[in-house]
Amino acid sequence: MKTILCFGDSNTNGSNPNGVPIRHPYNVRWTGRIQTLLGEDYYVIEEGLGGRTTVWDDPLEPYRCGKDFLPAALRTHRPLDLVILSLGGNDCKSIFNANARTITRGMGVLVNIVKKFDYGPDSCVPQILLISPIHMGPNIANSIFETFNEESAEKVKQLASLYEDLAARTGCGFLDAAKVAGPGSDQLHMDGENHRALAEALVPVIKGMLG
Repeated sequence: MKTILCFGDSNTNGSNPNGVPIRHPYNVRWTGRIQTLLGEDYYVIEEGLGGRTTVWDDPLEPYRCGKDFLPAALRTHRPLDLVILSLGGNDCKSIFNANARTITRGMGVLVNIVKKFDYGPDSCVPQILLISPIHMGPNIANSIFETFNEESAEKVKQLASLYEDLAARTGCGFLDAAKVAGPGSDQLHMDGENHRALAEALVPVIKGMLG
């Protein structure tokens, strides 16, 4: 059985843009869908948290720093065959004032953690798949998410090419989520149809990496 850890933010956690229910059911979320599509030879672990960043501490939402929690997740779920890193959207918040290149460097820190972590004598270093975020909706600055603005929306569009370059330099897989999915009515989170589209795009990439 191949074990996959999906480490991401609210779109990995399944936040529902319509708000009812607050979170999509497991079989609607992209993580649950890839589990169904991949079948019993794969074990998909969902580790998504709303507001999670790559390396930033959010003063308004504590305990969201991916760099701090990733080692615990790797220790908890080892041995692992693949780690999917799906972060970067929250790094575009105005309060961090980080440009796209800096955000990409933050993702590089997470890649380095996965590659250098001590998995123990009976475990191998897992492969890594980077997912660049979906784009934000055109009205994100007027949404309920007050820490996102027009500049945030422009930054997130720049991440795909930078993540792709990072993946090439570090030997990781890559998928641009914005090519297959987008936000729902709240300008930030995917609805069920977009979770389905992302899952269907991911499955052949995962199979290509793990066989």
